[in-house]
Amino acid sequence: MSLRIQDLETNTPSAIFDPAISPAINAILQRALSGEELDSEDACALFATQGAEAQAVLDCADAVRKKRVGDVGTFVVTRNINFTNVCYMGCRFCNFAKEKGDKEAEFLTVEQVADRAEEAWQRGATEVCIQGGLHPDIDADYYRELIVAVKKRVPDIHIHAFSPFEIWYGCKKARLEPEVFLAELKQLGLGSMPGTAAEILDTEIRKKLTKNKLTTEEWVRIIKAAHSVGVPTTSTIMYGHVDQPIHWANHLKLLRDIQRETGGFTEFVPLGFIHYETPLYLDNPDQVRPGPTQDEHFKMHAIARLMLQGYIDNIQASWVKMGPEVAAKMLRSGANDLGGTLMNESISRAAGATHGQEVFPEDMVANIQAAGLNAVQRNTRYEVVESFSQPQAPRFIAIQGVA
Repeated sequence: MSLRIQDLETNTPSAIFDPAISPAINAILQRALSGEELDSEDACALFATQGAEAQAVLDCADAVRKKRVGDVGTFVVTRNINFTNVCYMGCRFCNFAKEKGDKEAEFLTVEQVADRAEEAWQRGATEVCIQGGLHPDIDADYYRELIVAVKKRVPDIHIHAFSPFEIWYGCKKARLEPEVFLAELKQLGLGSMPGTAAEILDTEIRKKLTKNKLTTEEWVRIIKAAHSVGVPTTSTIMYGHVDQPIHWANHLKLLRDIQRETGGFTEFVPLGFIHYETPLYLDNPDQVRPGPTQDEHFKMHAIARLMLQGYIDNIQASWVKMGPEVAAKMLRSGANDLGGTLMNESISRAAGATHGQEVFPEDMVANIQAAGLNAVQRNTRYEVVESFSQPQAPRFIAIQGVA
């Protein structure tokens, strides 16, 4: 191993580094182990590491993960409900959207959404994640009525719904400020919001991805509005296309700054770009990368852990994007959560993802335990639903595929 972490039970873990690791990287990792904040320049230096230095970054993130959240890996039993695939925003990284008259167009009624939520509850879900395209026929009342219908049918299920782009759209339709619209939705039963539509929070990159239709400033405004009225959100990044490590580093720093101000993020979810069927890639194969490398997946989760520690301490690995086995390996590279069982997932699948639509709770438990962690089923708020403990595996395990 290139890094041996000692004294993990103390508040100030120390490290003995391989002599091949440069003094500059050594210093950054020592600061991270001590709980100091890293800046964008530090993060870029870590993203550039290779070989023994890259492995040291992962080992350091594993130590910080243990320090912040213990030897626990979590998952949530949830169902994704995409109520419409009709959308006219023209995001070039997306192959999910259909036109209104397309034979594959779908637009669920609120009762159909409620039916799916009830089915999820009967199968043990504690949460439904509800999102959809920006259909031209949607008005603000649809968002309101959808929450009412689900809560009437399944009063105790947690509704995790509506991206910042959808809230932006609903506010336009309702002619309301985000704080007012979100407070209404919360009153009706909205529990939390996905922090999707973030992509990369950089203007030049967003112009290439979405023509900047939802600006960085608007995304931040809506996220802060949600937090201000007591609606927590996740936070995300979508990486591996026309972006570079400096954009990743600045994105992480911005999320940390928001969390410092609001405290409203529950987790950070890195989402690798799925390129296969997207116009962004198919129209520009020489200019657009075909998603992140496995090395970049590992580094993203590890460096997020180091940059966000003490601010956003739940780092999720998306099995939909990377596959369950790779996602489970992230649990020893900084991540502590494998996300949801899903039951349905159509957005990544439409872009060409090949890892299926559902994993079962027993699969989540097995993958977490294979990483040497204690498995816990959580709810949306990261409260324990059920624990599945086991004897701990050796503290140091090799992470494959990092060059």
